[in-house]
Amino acid sequence: MYLDAQIAPFTKLNQVPELAQAAEKLGFSCLWTAETQHNPFLPCVLAAEHTQRIKIGTAIAVSFARSPAVMAQTSWDLAEQSGGRFILGLGTQVKAHINRRFGMPWPDSVTGQLREQIAVMRAFWRNWQNDERLSFSGEYYQINLSSPFFTPAAQPYPDIPIFIAGVNIGLAKLAGEAAQGFHTHPFHSPDYLRDVIVPQITAGAEGAGRTRQDVQVVAHAFVVTNEFERQMVRQQISFYASTPSYRSVLAHHGWEDVGEELSQMARAQKWAQMSSLVTDEMIEAFAAIAEPADLADVLKKRYTGIVERINLYLPFIPGERDEFWQQLCEKF
Repeated sequence: MYLDAQIAPFTKLNQVPELAQAAEKLGFSCLWTAETQHNPFLPCVLAAEHTQRIKIGTAIAVSFARSPAVMAQTSWDLAEQSGGRFILGLGTQVKAHINRRFGMPWPDSVTGQLREQIAVMRAFWRNWQNDERLSFSGEYYQINLSSPFFTPAAQPYPDIPIFIAGVNIGLAKLAGEAAQGFHTHPFHSPDYLRDVIVPQITAGAEGAGRTRQDVQVVAHAFVVTNEFERQMVRQQISFYASTPSYRSVLAHHGWEDVGEELSQMARAQKWAQMSSLVTDEMIEAFAAIAEPADLADVLKKRYTGIVERINLYLPFIPGERDEFWQQLCEKF
């Protein structure tokens, strides 16, 4: 099991080199960057330039906001620049963000369009690496134009891993079918992953002639090691649980009524009151709770046999809690 780190959303781009070097020195396996306050690919360029070993990836880049041709070229450059350490992590986001934040259409089939995006990117990579004819015809994309002026050179790292993110069974099954990894949403429980997500990944993999071992699962994990983190997690759970798309996680534990009430409060913009509906029992289900010195052992017990990578839902900031991070890394 590997321990990864997350670049905090508020990190300035000029802080990324120092952060990446600190993460590599501590022994983290991968450094992830999200599409929040920065374009997720830009920190990857800086992190790759200033490190030698640590993997670098997006967790996530919003796929439906981009052309697969653009993502293919960006990933191609990052794979070469990083010496094969780049992982392309994609997420679909939700309809409101795609329509109103990015001004893009929401697809009739989420899994259908993401499947085509993955296939198109791999078609580009085969064309660039092996001069295979570029030809893709699907429901969402018709790609068949390639000319030398716009064709990148072949490179030593053409097999770029693609991880996709999801909460529900459709994307989990697609990960098994077509991806090298799956990013869990932080709003999850080990029971939900074990009972719902992993079986779908396995089914998708077997249907495509692959195995569960072909897909790395990354748990983006809520943790509670002090009272401040407990309250932060309580607030995050209330926010995520108010989203109808994530209702299946609550339903697995019999808490659908709480989710509906949270949705009503969110529509009324009663943000401050929402966390009061999140009980200690819910926090125990959705977060790893431990003293800092015991956290590594608790995480391993919680996730062994379910996931291959763990990324804490805590920002890694060099100079803050260095002893905590050092102790954690030494136990993985």
